[in-house]
Amino acid sequence: MADTVARAMIRTQGRKAYAAFSGSRSGRRHPLVATAMVLPLAALLVVVFGGWEAVVTQASSVGVMLGR
Repeated sequence: MADTVARAMIRTQGRKAYAAFSGSRSGRRHPLVATAMVLPLAALLVVVFGGWEAVVTQASSVGVMLGR
């Protein structure tokens, strides 16, 4: 019986610790706030990996395939 109580207490403590670090909030984030959070990282990735040139290359390839 004592072993069961100890395991239950450990599980409860684990749930409390997970809830403290889970980061879930009750509300939703506004889409403009989410966009403002993502844009700096997206711009950095475009610069570092040459994303703009890749997009232009793919678009021109698709244009050629479509006959434009």
